[in-house]
Amino acid sequence: MSDIKQKEEKQPGVFTWAMKYGVGAALAGILCCVAPAILFMFGLMGGVYAISFANFFYAEDGSTGIGAWVLRGIAVLIGLFGIWRYRKKQNQCSIDPKRKRKNLIMVSLIIVLLGVGLFFTLDRLSAWYFDEYIVPAQQEEYKEMDEKNK
Repeated sequence: MSDIKQKEEKQPGVFTWAMKYGVGAALAGILCCVAPAILFMFGLMGGVYAISFANFFYAEDGSTGIGAWVLRGIAVLIGLFGIWRYRKKQNQCSIDPKRKRKNLIMVSLIIVLLGVGLFFTLDRLSAWYFDEYIVPAQQEEYKEMDEKNK
């Protein structure tokens, strides 16, 4: 019984907590581009479908659409939830208030920096992957469709 109580009162790890919510927020925010790239990479989706999946989240002119903004909003909510949950969990522990404040600031900064940094990294990588592999596959698929229809 004392082991369970001791585990409940143990303070959550700053870096582990921040990694979990920072990575989760980044992946949620860039899901529109990473998901079709991964599905294409594993052969579960062709180039035409991968691009149409990604286009669902963007406007006709290629700018960020409502779908992409919804995903980014969800990403922010995941990050905020992680910070709120850390604060709530940390308040169950009997540690120095200055240390609690320092830990909360650290976890908040790490979640924000990791989430934003990973988001932009995945954004660049997925854009490169689309240009390098998916767009040529899409063009090849369209070419094959045209040849079949003739």
